[in-house]
Amino acid sequence: MDLRLRGKKVLITGGSKGIGLAIAKQFAAEGCNIALVSRSNEELQNVKVLLESQYKVQVEVLAIDLTQKNTAKVLAEHFPQSDVLINNAGAIPAGNIEEIDDEKWRQAWDLKIFGYINNTREFFKLMKVRGNGVIINIIGIGGERLDANYIAGSVGNAALIAMTKALGAVSIDSGVRILGVNPGPVSTERLEYLARKKAIVQFGDENRWVEFQKEMPLSRAAKTTEVAPTVVFLASDLCSYTSGTVINIDGGITSRNAKR
Repeated sequence: MDLRLRGKKVLITGGSKGIGLAIAKQFAAEGCNIALVSRSNEELQNVKVLLESQYKVQVEVLAIDLTQKNTAKVLAEHFPQSDVLINNAGAIPAGNIEEIDDEKWRQAWDLKIFGYINNTREFFKLMKVRGNGVIINIIGIGGERLDANYIAGSVGNAALIAMTKALGAVSIDSGVRILGVNPGPVSTERLEYLARKKAIVQFGDENRWVEFQKEMPLSRAAKTTEVAPTVVFLASDLCSYTSGTVINIDGGITSRNAKR
């Protein structure tokens, strides 16, 4: 299927690994030119070489700490012609209201919640002037499957879901589509890291981390390559009548309320 994306300019935050990297590869396979943002210049340079050599597309990179103020404006100045923005950078720690203190809460939200909001604001203004563009927020099922032991993430993701739906409902009138994707557990370095920490506490053996996947759909976490194609399809003109929508990619976890 030709998604008619060839030549589009796609900006991806947190694009050097995990879901962001899988999304970058999928867009590159469609002939899109890619701009990647993350903290590590070394990782970005490695991905740049990979994408350019494998897909023969143009790749720009920018190493920046997105928790700092005014970074959304910096991104807009560096990549003003982006046709697609993928907000993906950010990880919120697990913990209940007593465990996640003010500093941890604010640090996590500065990167993900306010990062997404500020990026959306700046790029929506640019896209609105042009009369076209797509913004896709990679959020997470914690915003629908509320969990007091993931309090900062549940509250933050719920806010991003609300923003995506509220703004996306009217942005389409200006030619700009805003959508969200809620991944469930996805097989990434971060997932393994967190599962190993949990296995030490629960079993006294970090190598038993895979046991947490037994109760997941298909007895495993999703692959990054099972998330990326949906993101790319949503960004295409084949979805031109879709905005203000959030798609769950979780194997049905949210609907059946399975254990995390």
